[in-house]
Amino acid sequence: MTKQVNRQFTVAAPNKVWTTYITYVWTLEGWLYVAVAIDLFSRQVVGWAINDHMRTSLCLDALQMAFCRRNPKPGLLHHSDRGSQYASKEYRIHLDIMSMEQSMSRKGNCWDNSPTERFFRSLKHEQLNYEKFRTEEAAKLSIIDYLAFYNGKRTHSKLGYKSPLEFEREFQRKTA
Repeated sequence: MTKQVNRQFTVAAPNKVWTTYITYVWTLEGWLYVAVAIDLFSRQVVGWAINDHMRTSLCLDALQMAFCRRNPKPGLLHHSDRGSQYASKEYRIHLDIMSMEQSMSRKGNCWDNSPTERFFRSLKHEQLNYEKFRTEEAAKLSIIDYLAFYNGKRTHSKLGYKSPLEFEREFQRKTA
């Protein structure tokens, strides 16, 4: 682990740096855990997983979705906190197989992963905090609905008030 994000959250192109994190959501059936992978270039959620546990496999599911959807070139910098899921041998093996370099936040420093923390703040404050979920399925549907909104319609000042998808499309047009 030689490269670090070091709070450099501005990236020149897609699929250069992904950040990852986990949060939890309460339902009347119990806790759900949400893992995401976000492309720092556009703040687009490129992979996600939802389950009733927060084992390494949850994070691997989000990573695998992102990898299959984006097919990044070798050398992508993968940033996370120091959670046991991301530090596990199993996860590190998958990063090696995918030719990704691992970066981790400094111990106890949430600011090192602030864009992903900010995404979860938006998810909770704009969607989840206004609902009491009777079932895990209802919570999953609400989260998936928000992911579609966030990627496709939610504007960001950092992106010139464009959505993540719009920002990436504009970049692709300019570089094609």
